[in-house]
Amino acid sequence: MTEHFASSPRRRVTRRAALGALALLMTGGTPARSAIVAAHDTRKLKIEHLHTDERLDITYFRNGRYDTEALRKISYILRDHHDGSVHAIDPRVLDYLHDLSVRLGITQRIGIICGYRSAKTNEALRASTSGVAKRSLHMQGMALDIRVPGMRVSTVGKAAIAMNRGGVGLYSRSNFVHIDCGAPRTWGA
Repeated sequence: MTEHFASSPRRRVTRRAALGALALLMTGGTPARSAIVAAHDTRKLKIEHLHTDERLDITYFRNGRYDTEALRKISYILRDHHDGSVHAIDPRVLDYLHDLSVRLGITQRIGIICGYRSAKTNEALRASTSGVAKRSLHMQGMALDIRVPGMRVSTVGKAAIAMNRGGVGLYSRSNFVHIDCGAPRTWGA
């Protein structure tokens, strides 16, 4: 027998429909994310930090749980390459990168230009480079600057924007896309 939550004579909601709606809300409210969650109980990343040449092919989520050791390894690879400081990378930005990879059919290694960035490094970059935010989400482990070999910045950026999962910055002249798990917003060309 099917269980029902609402017993309106016109409309009855089954437990399956309610759980589906809940999953939709919990995954950012996008049907594409829900389909990815349903189809991929395992989440993997294939990354290379372009400043340290370190590579990592890793499963960081399986059987409905994040793997803490895998997250630790990812955080280490994505450390501040200027001063070596390590900070936990927010799993939401890792999920964003994973889902973006699935959406674009990326099978090759994704280049990481910047993961975590310490406050000291951020300030030094702000002093020497334009476009570095004073309160950059890199300092909280919530942002990644990525380069996908063989893909245009505009292609990666449009796909990330369509996902509506956070900030997306397009840096065509430097050939990378910024993604973060902050508020949805876009910049750059």
